[in-house]
Amino acid sequence: MSLISDQSPALDATICFTEEQEALVVKSWNSMKKNAGELGLKFFLKIFEIAPSAQKLFSFLKDSKVPLEKNPKLKSHAMAVFVMTCESAVQLRKAGKVTVRDSTLKKLGSVHYKSGVVDEHYEVTKFALLETIKEAVPEMWSPEMKNAWAQAYDQLVAAIKSEMKPSS
Repeated sequence: MSLISDQSPALDATICFTEEQEALVVKSWNSMKKNAGELGLKFFLKIFEIAPSAQKLFSFLKDSKVPLEKNPKLKSHAMAVFVMTCESAVQLRKAGKVTVRDSTLKKLGSVHYKSGVVDEHYEVTKFALLETIKEAVPEMWSPEMKNAWAQAYDQLVAAIKSEMKPSS
């Protein structure tokens, strides 16, 4: 069940994820894991602060009168995304590729395609993710850690983008 296809050269760069990068990601994730719900919400609130229009991409936010920070659907979605992103990063070197089940990856690709997610959205999300991690583990944060998380995120995005097509 490989996530790497012959048409996805962007995913082949995974091998460059070093042992040092893996150690930085694992160490910081182990520290953040217990607060994943709170951090996931901070991560999404940061996305919406940078790009308020991104809220329109989420059907469960369209007609909601509940403040974002209290919205239970946003909270659970944010935590799921944050945990999946971090767990995927942690597994990157060990597996040599993004480890999200094929069915999940296809679904992510399809949902992101249908929602009209574009490169700028991924860039805003990457910035928000890095800022969230930086604030969560300031004592660990370094340029090397930033680069490790950025590379892990880029690999996940490449895997999602490779599945971004109309569902058949």
